[in-house]
Amino acid sequence: MKEIYSDFNASLIKSDAFDYMKHLQANTVDLIIADPPYFLSKNGFSNSGGKMVSVNKGDWDKGSEANAYKFYDLFLSEAYRVLDVNGTLWVFGTMHNVYLLGYLLQRNGFKLLNNITWQKSNPVPNLSCRMFTHSTETILWAKKPEGKQFFNYALMKEINANKQMKDVWTTSSINRSEKRFGNHPTQKPLALIKRIIQASAKKDYLILDPFVGSGTTVVAGKILGIKTIGIDSSSEYLEIAKQRVQDYQNEKVGKIK
Repeated sequence: MKEIYSDFNASLIKSDAFDYMKHLQANTVDLIIADPPYFLSKNGFSNSGGKMVSVNKGDWDKGSEANAYKFYDLFLSEAYRVLDVNGTLWVFGTMHNVYLLGYLLQRNGFKLLNNITWQKSNPVPNLSCRMFTHSTETILWAKKPEGKQFFNYALMKEINANKQMKDVWTTSSINRSEKRFGNHPTQKPLALIKRIIQASAKKDYLILDPFVGSGTTVVAGKILGIKTIGIDSSSEYLEIAKQRVQDYQNEKVGKIK
């Protein structure tokens, strides 16, 4: 483990996620936001800017279904252990892995609170023309069964024109400012992560992102003034994250509905 960056409320650490989490005491994290590998890098093709490109993200995203099962099961077991009794977990998934994640969440003792549908207003076109364009991802929100989760209902209603916020959120692609130091192939919009934190974190919380990539969760935590720890095994992406956190005041939060 190596500390890449640290200040009053933001830390970036180079480490294997599981190695780091094993060193955490039980019940010490208030909120976990996780975007684990989807294991979709299987030499297929996608569309980027009208060009056919490989879907391979990197070695970290390669693996069989059996490997994915073992990976998610171990992660969720550790997440349950380190999470405070009243803490919650948000985990990203697509149609390819979200059903496995949902099953393993419950197998590891979690209770599902919501499944948020993140709708992309400008999705990548479907190249095969043999199925519908895939334009959504799912974010599962879960807690320990005996816990009493914090939900900032009043704020969510306020920013939603004084109406109860629904479980479908829409954003466009990532702002250029979020990529100014480089980007991660599965980078999530800052607006999306900021809303998650606003909805489910108090000012005195400790937030953990075990697969922080280019640092969006730590940037959002920095903007909101909440202590956040980001873990990743890639020096390349952590360098991007470090520069973003240091320059967080120049990040522009995109629109989200």
